[in-house]
Amino acid sequence: MSIVVVGSVAFDTVQTPFGRAEAIVGGSATYFSLAASQFTAVNVVAVVGEDFGERELAVFGGKQIDLGGLERAPGKTFRWGGEYSYDLNSRETLFTELNVFETFQPKLPPSYRQTDILFLGNIHPSIQLQVLEQVESRRLVAIDTMNLWIETTPAELRAVLKRVDIVLINDSEARELAREFNLMRAARAIQAMGPRLLVIKRGENGVLLFNEEHVFVAPAYPLETVFDPTGAGDTFAGGFLGYLAQGQALDDEGLRRAIVFGSALGSFCVEDFGTRRLEKLTRDEVVDRYRRFKRLTHFEDIEPGE
Repeated sequence: MSIVVVGSVAFDTVQTPFGRAEAIVGGSATYFSLAASQFTAVNVVAVVGEDFGERELAVFGGKQIDLGGLERAPGKTFRWGGEYSYDLNSRETLFTELNVFETFQPKLPPSYRQTDILFLGNIHPSIQLQVLEQVESRRLVAIDTMNLWIETTPAELRAVLKRVDIVLINDSEARELAREFNLMRAARAIQAMGPRLLVIKRGENGVLLFNEEHVFVAPAYPLETVFDPTGAGDTFAGGFLGYLAQGQALDDEGLRRAIVFGSALGSFCVEDFGTRRLEKLTRDEVVDRYRRFKRLTHFEDIEPGE
């Protein structure tokens, strides 16, 4: 089984209290595909400029990642720069240069139009709709979105929500989209817009999963070393959907395991700048961290009266 991801491949410049990385490969499709390829084949649809060479392409090398949908356009690749505060929970965007990404119109190769899972990264809702029109069959559609689209293109976003199965969103965006402060109420309001599954990302406070009947809470994995949170959310999405793309049942247990695998991948991402940790990550390391997650959260039931 396979995944198609539509998103950005970019150059990031990141400054944190623990160091600086200049013009490293980033972007939502990059982080997502590196994580999802731990489980299944990933087909990338994105655009880069003439400045994206063989050295940069090597980030994807040796993995289950097909770049047949990676378009090369005249001009420069999308570039973003940001600086994080000491606790890494807030950041200031220093610059955003869309470059070739500004006019990106995704075109899915014929071999991508039948897929197990389609993930639409954080791009304009009208472009997400264009991609949906190109897909002939799929098992699941998942999307990411952000406050910019909630505030500026609410009608287009609502049209997308009616056609997808899973939404991944952070807690402040969930509240804004639903116009509800309480996350339980916000989740149910968003599900009423169309998606049957909702994943609310809460950074260092973990993840909430809402399906039709249940709520599951997973903590963030405790780490001694955190260098760079850039891409952690897209890495989580790749791990979550990559695990499901193996043919896992979409029952409560399967979804819970997928959430923990996604959280495990996200925890690796932040251990170094950019994609460096993900590039050398092994499946054995992923499984080991999954098991450590289980030990962190497992406890036995008590007998009545205890």
